[in-house]
Amino acid sequence: MIEKALKVFEQTYKRSPDATAFTPYRVCPLGAHVDHQLGQVTGFAIDKGIHIAYAAKQNGVIEVHSLQFEKRAQWHVTAVPGEKQGDWADHLRGATIALGERFPLRVGLSAVIDGELPIGGLSSSAAVIITFLSALCKLNRIAITERELIDCALEAENKYVGVSCGRLDQTCEVYCRRDHLLHMDFSTDKLEILPKPENMKPFKIAIFFSGLERSLAGSKFNMRVDECRSAAYALKAYAGMDYGKFAETYMRDVPYDVFLKYADKLPEPWRLRAEHFYGELERVSAGVEAWKRGDIEAFGKLSTESGYSSIYKWQTGSPELKTLYEIMTKTDGIYGGRFSGAGFKGCCMALIDPTFEESILENVGREYLKAFPTLKGKYSAHICESADGVKL
Repeated sequence: MIEKALKVFEQTYKRSPDATAFTPYRVCPLGAHVDHQLGQVTGFAIDKGIHIAYAAKQNGVIEVHSLQFEKRAQWHVTAVPGEKQGDWADHLRGATIALGERFPLRVGLSAVIDGELPIGGLSSSAAVIITFLSALCKLNRIAITERELIDCALEAENKYVGVSCGRLDQTCEVYCRRDHLLHMDFSTDKLEILPKPENMKPFKIAIFFSGLERSLAGSKFNMRVDECRSAAYALKAYAGMDYGKFAETYMRDVPYDVFLKYADKLPEPWRLRAEHFYGELERVSAGVEAWKRGDIEAFGKLSTESGYSSIYKWQTGSPELKTLYEIMTKTDGIYGGRFSGAGFKGCCMALIDPTFEESILENVGREYLKAFPTLKGKYSAHICESADGVKL
């Protein structure tokens, strides 16, 4: 809720903000770890996210305070540090640079940012960037398009922060609609916004936080991306396909029959990353068809299979997240689910039958804290609905 950010803004600046903005978090039930390889994915925005209360600073200074971090950050719209500073505000510094390269910036802002849920697994970094950019655009009278917003946010993460993510998070947070499934194919940039069929059983989205936080740049996230890209590069070479720069090679470029022919030549980690990629392509296609016919059970089962592949083929998952995943697979009323986000810490998401809501929360919490009693007070669970993306 925005009330907390409003209160702190008024206490800090002794005035009311000029405006507020909100960007939802996202979950990806199918299509894990493939957007950066031009795969296809699915997503929902949820009704929890990032709030910002802000006011204009005509001198061009940006001053931001996050309620999740102690340090307040400050820079000028035309004099952003060229290198990341190693704190939470690097995402916003990078966003300022990306926006400033496209549009003239004159007006800065003073802002208080607040996140509704614990950090980790819900694309909080992308949501913070998009919320900040929407505020900065409004104050500078910039009519930014959805694609420009996504590109600016992605550049902030890729070029400034140094995380090799794709466009999944930003695309979900901009284009998703309540009670719709977003289907994205990054090889063609095709987007489908698929309404929930009338015959589909009701569902809600459960978020289970492990109690651990994580940094994508500091985890093995970038390594996994490089391993998958290395597999694609090697397969092209074995098959005599044209290949150019390593950074411009994607697994989606490699036909599946080429992989089958040369898979045994790949180092095992590279082969496993490729197996996950091709398997996830099939699961997304099957999941979209299940959604269209209103079969939430089949869709959920595919999400659980995606989680299994993430553990054993993408080889991600802390002991805590793996335990949460296993508990979910044995809990009545959960249609299916998997890790959310990079999968090294953070959280799990699940699609649930609302009639089992109380028993699901009780069972998952009890079993998880039985396995990790020291995380009592840090573990948390939340029930969410699907939501609209950011409103520009």
